[in-house]
Amino acid sequence: MRILHTSDWHLGRSFHRESLKDAQEAFVDHLVDTVRAERVDCVLVSGDVYDRALPSVDAVRLCSDALARLKALTRVVLIAGNHDSASRLGWGARLLDDAGVHVRTEFARVGEPVLVGDAAIYGIPYLEPEFARHEWELDERSHAAVLAEAMRRVRADADARGPDVRSVVLAHAFVTGGEASDSERDISVGGSAHVPASVFDGVDYAALGHLHGKWAVTDRVRYSGSPLAYSFSEEHHVKGSWLVDLRADGVHAEFAEAPVPRRLGRIRGRLDDLLRQARFEEFEDRWLQITLTDARRPSGAMERLRRRFPHALVLGYEPEGGGADAPRGWSERIREKSELDIAGDFVAEVSGAPASADERALLHEAFEHCRQKESLA
Repeated sequence: MRILHTSDWHLGRSFHRESLKDAQEAFVDHLVDTVRAERVDCVLVSGDVYDRALPSVDAVRLCSDALARLKALTRVVLIAGNHDSASRLGWGARLLDDAGVHVRTEFARVGEPVLVGDAAIYGIPYLEPEFARHEWELDERSHAAVLAEAMRRVRADADARGPDVRSVVLAHAFVTGGEASDSERDISVGGSAHVPASVFDGVDYAALGHLHGKWAVTDRVRYSGSPLAYSFSEEHHVKGSWLVDLRADGVHAEFAEAPVPRRLGRIRGRLDDLLRQARFEEFEDRWLQITLTDARRPSGAMERLRRRFPHALVLGYEPEGGGADAPRGWSERIREKSELDIAGDFVAEVSGAPASADERALLHEAFEHCRQKESLA
């Protein structure tokens, strides 16, 4: 049994206003070629098919084309991620089942597998804790609690099928120990975001989505990562998909690297050095994040830099010797903060006092309402 594990396509996304349409089309071509060449029995797409709940027309067209081409070669199972609209992505799911494309976005179908060869494949869509715990009448409000309940339902069905049937799970979650990048949307508002890898104990393979870097949590629990880099923090990521063989002696996985549309780079220094020094030649054809360190901010810096680095996209300024008291940019100040903390800082900024417990509770309720509304859109 051979599966191809991919996730986090984020169709419709751009990279700092640079269109990724051609790059995403090239990835779909690569995916189809890999499925054909490797004789894949099933493709797993572990969430975040689209970049937003209301995808663009081009993104929907590309998704439709990808699924049609894959369906002609193999079976496909995909789930909704936290970026997807479950109701929109899941429209027509029961009709698509008959075509060999199995879309899982509903809580009610968590314990209902797709049978491919000798494997039962269970799709667990992204579960918003506040909504899922009410649906399943759970006391605890956390990602770990709702995913544990989903896995309880999966195991109940798998146990009834006996040891001769392999069990494969798709899930979209943040497993403890994983390394996030700047391009994943925070999911911590709905209770604690992290879940232990042990929640997947007992299944033959868990195909995870959400984190954008490939990562083998264990031999049987893996993230494929996104097929393209969506932030400069992914500069050193190797992108692609896992080719996984379920064998009698265990799981064997190889990584199939995806095409790279343009390499990324992050450089820093004084403007004159960046423009003149030969050591920066290797960055001339990359998408760049540049940080200037001149004592005084140079005028017209981006225009001058683009004469040498035509694909420079982001320009920052951190003067040498600025020290800890130097003013930081907005993105730097909020990098390690949750949405709730950012909103609390805003309250403190406009009122002159930290948000009270009642104000933070109200902000929390507002975030929960928005997240639930988005997940049901």
